[in-house]
This record gives sequence, C-alpha cells and structure tokens, in this order.
Amino acid sequence: MATQRVRMPLGFAQARLLSTIEDQGAARISDLAALDHCSQPTMTTQVRRLEDAGLVSRTVDPDDARAVLIRITPKGVDTLRHVRVDRGAAIDPYLERLDAADRQTLSDAVRVLRRLLEDAAAPTPTKSTTEKE
Repeated sequence: MATQRVRMPLGFAQARLLSTIEDQGAARISDLAALDHCSQPTMTTQVRRLEDAGLVSRTVDPDDARAVLIRITPKGVDTLRHVRVDRGAAIDPYLERLDAADRQTLSDAVRVLRRLLEDAAAPTPTKSTTEKE
C-alpha cells in the first residue's frame, strides 16, 4: 500500500497552538508558554507566525497596559475548522477499518484522555489557598 502524505494548511504544532488560543479565548504569551511547556521567546516566535498569517491578533490587556492578549481571528477560526476537517478526512480511512468493538474502545479512550487533559489544565490549588480551608 502506498503511503500518501496529506497536506495541511498548518503544521501540527501551529494547529495545536491555534486550538489552545481558541480554547482560552484570550491569553498572554506567558500563559500560552506555560500551557505548552516552552519558553516565552519560543512562544513569542510561534505566536508571531500565526499573527503574520492573520490567524491571531494582539490587543492590550485591559488589566495591565504593559501586557498583550492573544486572540484568534475569524480567519484563524476558519483555518482551524479546515484543519480539523482535513485531519478527520486523513484518519477516516483507518477508522473505517475498525470493527464496532474497537471503535467503542477508541471512543471510550478518547473520553478518558479528554478528562485527563481537562484535569491537567485545571489550576492546582496553591499552598495559601489550601491553608484557608
């Protein structure tokens, strides 16, 4: 069977970052860097690439004029929708090979993974907040 490479409008890392920005609504670069476990300079470069493509915008943080918030643009939302459709289409032929039991197992696993990711993304209580209880 020949291997076919599917061309995506965004690389995996850029699509993941754009999805994170969409999920956050608006976020500082430092927050995005923390979520992605990378340095601020690395995140600044990644955000700049998305900004240059018109997929995100920067606005002044109303709570701190020294900081900026990164938001997804309508073009970014549209691009991300296309990426998701394209990636779904790329994996569909493989999923179609699964029997009903394997599909259910995969669906259950995805549900568990999403819950784990939500738990990992939730803020952890600090010592000062746990001492108040």
